[in-house]
Amino acid sequence: MNRSALKWIVLASAVLVPAVGSAQQPPAGSNQTVSCVRGGLQRAVNLYIEAQTKGDVSGLPLANGLGYVENMTPVAIDMGVIKTPMKIDHHFSLLDESTCQTFTEVVVTDAAKPYVLGTRMRVNHDKIAEIETVWTTTGYWLFNAENYLKYSSSEDWGPIPPERRDTRGTLVAAANAYLDAFLEGKIDRVPWGFPCVRVEGGAYTGKGTPTDSCEVGVPSGVNIANRHFVVDEVLGSVVAFCTFGAGGPNGGSGAADTHLFRVENGKLRYVHTLTHLLQASFRRPPAQQDQQTGQPAQQGQQGQQGQQGQQGQQR
Repeated sequence: MNRSALKWIVLASAVLVPAVGSAQQPPAGSNQTVSCVRGGLQRAVNLYIEAQTKGDVSGLPLANGLGYVENMTPVAIDMGVIKTPMKIDHHFSLLDESTCQTFTEVVVTDAAKPYVLGTRMRVNHDKIAEIETVWTTTGYWLFNAENYLKYSSSEDWGPIPPERRDTRGTLVAAANAYLDAFLEGKIDRVPWGFPCVRVEGGAYTGKGTPTDSCEVGVPSGVNIANRHFVVDEVLGSVVAFCTFGAGGPNGGSGAADTHLFRVENGKLRYVHTLTHLLQASFRRPPAQQDQQTGQPAQQGQQGQQGQQGQQGQQR
């Protein structure tokens, strides 16, 4: 082999090696395939955001037999809110590699049609097999998209250092303890953090003090039922899809609901809640009926007065 040929072989090797290395490690959010690894789940989220922005699902790799659910009710995807184009102002996602799921919180402040959405997806190999959305808009429980954007976008939901991350079990236990408190009022079992603030529809419990608490306005006598979770240990976050009550005569309204939690060092730091229930549906029942309906007096007063965004009166 002459020197000229050897020179070209060396140059070609120098060019090809970086290219191969780059292909093996695509950057986060790149065009890698939808899958159950963190990058693949992020790819699914990116495609969902594109679809929701356009109101067009043709770019989603949907599985045959897709399960599409809105507010705990199966619907045809062509009739779903996902077909409504939206100018998204803010979104934030959990990626759950253990169960191949994602959760995305979406905030739209468009004055003509504002929304706050909570969307769960399940990935099956390289396809999206389930899409579940709880949506709220004008007229729904404490809804205020401008406030939701203001408060949620100012919070730190970033990655937690590996040595300080709570386990999956700790995150789910914290969420369950909070939701369990609604039934029996045993708030002493909840791992309250201080400060802790709650964004509920648009209402906000924080005052900017070290003693801010998420304990404000938690009623008793309501069974938070039908729970299923998406967990992201990297972000110290867990979301529960659930119903606000069991939907029976003694179980509350049964309205579709999401509770999103940020947990730091085993303690609650942030709570976001969405409830798909019209504000006008809340009416204060007689005192003797509170236990039967599962609607605390605080809720009834707000529904009766048609007020939104008041602190200390959330459910």
